[in-house]
Amino acid sequence: MEQLRPREKLIRHGAEVLTDTELLAIFLRTGLAGMGVMALSEMLLKQFGSLYALMSAGEDDYLAVRGIGKAKMTQLQAVAELGRRYFQAQMEAGNLLESPQITLNYLSSQLAHQEREIFVVIFLDNQHRVLSVQKMFSGSLNSVEVHPREIAREALKFNAAALILAHNHPSGHAEPSLADKEVTGQIQNVCMLLNIRLLDHLVIGKGQYVSFAERGWL
Repeated sequence: MEQLRPREKLIRHGAEVLTDTELLAIFLRTGLAGMGVMALSEMLLKQFGSLYALMSAGEDDYLAVRGIGKAKMTQLQAVAELGRRYFQAQMEAGNLLESPQITLNYLSSQLAHQEREIFVVIFLDNQHRVLSVQKMFSGSLNSVEVHPREIAREALKFNAAALILAHNHPSGHAEPSLADKEVTGQIQNVCMLLNIRLLDHLVIGKGQYVSFAERGWL
């Protein structure tokens, strides 16, 4: 493929053929004095280690890097938020049992970059369409206190027929703890009393996840 600038390459061959550096260059638009936008993009990806790490960084991380002022920081934050909203819209439009990857993409976009544990519940109707997504509990770096009774109350409010649970591990390691398994069992017991299906509990790490359903724990 001939050497083309990123925009020309996208127009001629499609976005999927662009490298991470080329995609990032399109969003950044301009480089720095003495550094073109492609060189800046490559430098940022190397400094953060990956496109994922770059797009999920915090404000202090961005502003500490030469080449990212407030203008470029807001560009990167806007692109990241656009991606999160895209995944949310995709999830809300479909049947989550038929498209489990969509659910995972959405939850990863919402949780993987969080610096403390967040517990999310997705409430579904009897056709497994999304009724509501609630960030119900937040905790510390290592734990979050979850109250099954509050989840049951919300499920009844939405007249939910099924639930998907999710929470993140800020350490990046997705393997569930004993406490994760115990609280999942408590929620499952409450759901059974209310004739609500607990479809899955997803533990989100950095670039990895564990599904209770895939493990055969539900």
